[in-house]
Amino acid sequence: MNTRFLTRLLILGLLSAAAYAELKVIADLGGTSTAAYFEGINNQGSALAPSSEPSPLSLSAATGLPVSTPELTPGNVEARALSLPGMRPLFLIGDDDLSRRWLAMRRDALVQLNAMGLVVNVVSEAALNDLKKHADGLELLPVSGSDLAKRLGLSHYPLLLTEKGLEQ
Repeated sequence: MNTRFLTRLLILGLLSAAAYAELKVIADLGGTSTAAYFEGINNQGSALAPSSEPSPLSLSAATGLPVSTPELTPGNVEARALSLPGMRPLFLIGDDDLSRRWLAMRRDALVQLNAMGLVVNVVSEAALNDLKKHADGLELLPVSGSDLAKRLGLSHYPLLLTEKGLEQ
């Protein structure tokens, strides 16, 4: 499965302010570009060309495993301001000790924000399920963070991304 498309598909729904109010058709297997949904992030730095890759027929949490994001490794993240109006809060974690400690410390705040978790480095369904136990009450999706890393100039996680900026 193409993880780049999966990332775009999942983040597409998260970045749209209208996602809270109504459902939108984001793909009909006709090759419609999703570039317009990335405008907020595209304006933060260099934009990537839209892809015309076909969408998968069905998605599940384990469909895209293993997930590897070579651009992102566990480490310190410097907070910075961004302007991404209407974006649902996201957090990026991996299958590592730093991410588990960060998740334990931030879990209550993440629940209050209704943040969605993107697991950007995980090798197995068992590892993903273990992370889900630590994230009790939070939604976790295994997806490549390559597009986000490139668009926002990220190199490390765990981090929280909101409409106002990013922080660890």
